[in-house]
Amino acid sequence: MTQFERFSIDALTTAELATAESRASATPMMEQYIEIKANNPDSLLFYRMGDFYELFFEDAVEASRALGITLTRRGQHMGQDIPMCGVPIHAADDYLQKLISLGFRVAVCEQVEDPAEAKKRGSKSVVKRDVVRLVTPGTLTEEKLLSPSESNYLMALARIRGGADPQLALAWIDISTGVFRLAETDQSRLLADILRIDPRELIVPDTMFHDAELKPVFDVLGKVAVPQPGVLFDSASAEGRIARYFSVGTLDGFGSFSRAELAAAAAAVAYVEKTQISERPPLGIPERESAASTLLIDPATRGNLELTRTLSGDRDGTLLKAIDRTVTGGGARLLAERLMSPLTDPVQINRRLDSISFLIDEPSLCSELRTALQHVPDMPRALSRLALDRGGPRDLGAIRRGLEVSRAVASFLEKSMLPEELATALDDLRSLPPTLEQRLAEMLADDLPLLKRDGGFLREGADTELDEVRALRDQSRRVIAGLQLQYAEETGIRSLKIKHNNVLGYFIEVTAGSAGPMTDGPEAKARFIHRQTMANAMRFTTTELADLESRIANAADRALAIELAAFDRMVEATIGEAEAIKKGARAIAVVDVAAALALLAEEWSYRRPTVDASRMFAIQGGRHPVVEQALRRQSEGPFIANDCDLSPSQDGEFGAVWLLTGPNMGGKSTFLRQNALIAILAQMGSFVPASSAHIGVVDRLFSRVGASDDLARGRSTFMVEMVETAAILNQATDRSLVILDEIGRGTATFDGLSIAWAAVEHLHEINRCRGLFATHFHELTVLSEKLNRLSNATMRVKEWDGEVVFLHEVGAGAADRSYGIQVARLAGLPASVVARARDVLTKLEDSDRKNPASQLIDDLPLFQVAVRREEQRRVGPSKVEEALKAINPDDMTPREALEALYALRKQLPRD
Repeated sequence: MTQFERFSIDALTTAELATAESRASATPMMEQYIEIKANNPDSLLFYRMGDFYELFFEDAVEASRALGITLTRRGQHMGQDIPMCGVPIHAADDYLQKLISLGFRVAVCEQVEDPAEAKKRGSKSVVKRDVVRLVTPGTLTEEKLLSPSESNYLMALARIRGGADPQLALAWIDISTGVFRLAETDQSRLLADILRIDPRELIVPDTMFHDAELKPVFDVLGKVAVPQPGVLFDSASAEGRIARYFSVGTLDGFGSFSRAELAAAAAAVAYVEKTQISERPPLGIPERESAASTLLIDPATRGNLELTRTLSGDRDGTLLKAIDRTVTGGGARLLAERLMSPLTDPVQINRRLDSISFLIDEPSLCSELRTALQHVPDMPRALSRLALDRGGPRDLGAIRRGLEVSRAVASFLEKSMLPEELATALDDLRSLPPTLEQRLAEMLADDLPLLKRDGGFLREGADTELDEVRALRDQSRRVIAGLQLQYAEETGIRSLKIKHNNVLGYFIEVTAGSAGPMTDGPEAKARFIHRQTMANAMRFTTTELADLESRIANAADRALAIELAAFDRMVEATIGEAEAIKKGARAIAVVDVAAALALLAEEWSYRRPTVDASRMFAIQGGRHPVVEQALRRQSEGPFIANDCDLSPSQDGEFGAVWLLTGPNMGGKSTFLRQNALIAILAQMGSFVPASSAHIGVVDRLFSRVGASDDLARGRSTFMVEMVETAAILNQATDRSLVILDEIGRGTATFDGLSIAWAAVEHLHEINRCRGLFATHFHELTVLSEKLNRLSNATMRVKEWDGEVVFLHEVGAGAADRSYGIQVARLAGLPASVVARARDVLTKLEDSDRKNPASQLIDDLPLFQVAVRREEQRRVGPSKVEEALKAINPDDMTPREALEALYALRKQLPRD
């Protein structure tokens, strides 16, 4: 057994450490550790010791395994070795990042007392330590731990029982930017709403966490969902807790909120207070979102359409990656937010579209804006770090630079008549504080250190006293040299030197034979104070030299103290302008997104969609935004554009349903997805990849494309298909858009056909939604004769010399077959298998028996290939084979090889 394995088994658990016996047998330092660990049982404890964070006992075992660092030991406790590992302070962020990504939570324990104060209590006294912060996935602020283009949300879920249906509400906070929002939800859309926000951490009451009805939701979320004590979610004290956080007497000025929303908001605030200990991030006031204001995209659809992550979890290949042309962190986060939460209000959508149209018509302005925006730092995150006392000079520099560039952006925008969204952004940019920008510019140096403790971040001239102290600190050698020259001239001792060591400090040294002028007479003795006599030298000091030494020794400390005091004043002034800075940063993000989408539209010939409150869905020349870009990168030719019209007929009230048939590899799934993506792009306020598009707002988008299973929950591929289909048929409204692909394929043919048949009828008659239904059940095409809003469409193909050519074009009509065998041949199935499949298909299609498979058993050998090989073995090699064996190609000239080939051809049977 290795040392690591032994520690894994023997390490004391948190419960064992908390016992009185454990504490009684501990050293003072270990006793302190055990007490702090007992108060933070669910977190790894980073215990500060000098320049390292140390972990002990069970924490050390887990951390060493997770981080791949060495596990050592430090003494014994209760007769067992104490496992220990540690990480250096300067590299702690890198280790924290890995631990957080693996689902750990970390309690950071710092020294909260000067070691000198501890020594006053006795030589064996332990420096006081305490947890100053709990690091969790939803409460990160460090630049290294955050993705610039992604929000980092902490979410709280609250429930208020009472009445027939309990109230559910969500509150989500990004403490790195100050965003704070609320929304009501219900059990049917709970998971969809959570995934729309995509929190890094979801806190729920411990009683709700174990609720059987909500278990499926928490199973999907996995480690993201974390139970917390129910007291955090107490609705009775919720309003008071929120009011205290924002230092207001009442929440009336914030708006009207339900009990469930207040409970969720209070829980989120309480968790922030719990994790940040004594610090308070500058949160914005809670903003309420209406559930009806955003397009509902159910979890399966969000995954199938690969909006922000592919099915394998990558960002490459997603819609977000395809459309992202932003140049700022805030712009990238806003673009993702809009993509995840498309709007349902045509007025708000068209406000966004107006901004893009304006910038397309003003290409020089768009280019100027994007050039300036490239230099905008992430002001909200810098502001948050400063407010939480985790910021440094570079964060102040980011605020300074951000204010400077924001002023430049505002000056560009002031030259034009702006649409409403950009005009509002300009107003917010004008509200940024010019005095703060000027103050930071006057105080901060051009090159800034990472940490404030390093000093050197105030520019020359910012503080007169600092300049003097710095001169003394930096020019001490020149000052000492000048004093040495003065003493040498005064005494006439040319060999006089001023030296320094750690015992005497600065001193004057002369040889013993030349010391007379410094020792003869009372005036000389009063002037030059004797310090030390050596074998060949004597050492002296003066009052002047001692005073200079003291000032030099204190200069560095004094310089740093002056800078730190100035830093605190600048931070205070910056936090005082927090609201204006956040509004200005949001305005910068709005301008960035508009300019980015304008560039995207120009680059890929996207067009402005018409978005209104109708039930129209008419797309001309639609393209798949991700596939189109992939084809160009791979130089595989242009994307084949297709039309899609699901609009109501002239005398109809509801949208149409298309029944799409056609071959595998013909492009059905691409066509289905591209129309869903065009709807999302239009409603997020973007131009779309089409020659024209008229879309009546969609309230809910459902997509069932592709096959997957959920074996962990005991669900087969077909079961998952049926569960997702059931959710669609039960929730789709007459304003929804439904995309269904191959419903019923996971079971027996007639069962699947029956389910697909009934599903089409339900969509048409009950849901009355706009829909695309792709299928290989060609029998369903007869439904168009019965259902007036159902139309048949097909993916066109051509056959040439026995081969199939996929045209990737959609046209009216129905396919009579699926060309599955041709696709199988393209996939590389052995030729014998393809030939056999053709024979079987021919027999099945020609048979008029009730059970055509029985004819196959009678007419065709089951293992035809094997039988033929056996017959060939019994007959022996053919003449051609015998002739081939006699040929040695290496000994033949090209002419001889050609003649041999003709001779072999003559020996082939004529049939």
